[in-house]
Order: sequence, then C-alpha cells, then structure tokens
Amino acid sequence: AGSFQDAGVIQCAYNLNFPLHTVPASSAQCPAWSAFSVSSPAVVLETAEERPEAVVVRLYEAHGSTVVAWLQTSLPVKEAMLCDLLERPAARGCLPLEQQGVRLSFTPFRVISVLLVLRQ
Repeated sequence: AGSFQDAGVIQCAYNLNFPLHTVPASSAQCPAWSAFSVSSPAVVLETAEERPEAVVVRLYEAHGSTVVAWLQTSLPVKEAMLCDLLERPAARGCLPLEQQGVRLSFTPFRVISVLLVLRQ
C-alpha cells in the first residue's frame, strides 16, 4: 500500500539481493556496532572502500527527492571531502565535520562520493 518509498522497496530489494551471512563466533556477548549510519531513508550508502589511511563512501538518493542527510561514522575521521567517481578530491570539496556527522545535500538520484581521511 502507498508509494514504493513508504513500502520500503529499496531496503527489501537489498535484503533479497544481499542476504546476511552468518559466521560462527564465540558465545561471548559483543555489543552491537556499525561503522556508518545515514539519517534519511531516501539515501542509500552503497559502498565503503578502504584506502591507505582513508575510506571512500559512495551514497545515492533513491527516492527521487531533494534531501539533506547526515552521514555518521564511528571511525576516527580527521577530514571529509567530496570526491569524483574516480575518487579524486573535488576542488572546494572540503566538508565540515559536525557533531551530527557530515552534512550532504542530494538532488533526485544524485550519487555522492566522500573521502574520509582517518586519524592515525
């Protein structure tokens, strides 16, 4: 019922195409942990690729909307900057690190790549 956005079609498609895999572990209790979160259900974090001393995160807007989303991470980020699809930093692409994370503005179906330089 409702729109594909309301029905959560994007998340259901990811769950179908990329099912979780279980891995045997010890019986010790481990706290839940996630490296990244995004504040808007319209924005999909597609990939996070590790580089020496950095991580490139690629996100896209999936609902056909204009939205501001916050990318949050538990990683020790020193600097954040926009980069192109070849992962080269964009001119004037520095993004301020705020308490809520990194603020990203999306237009419909826009792809954004962010280079996160990590503290040592």
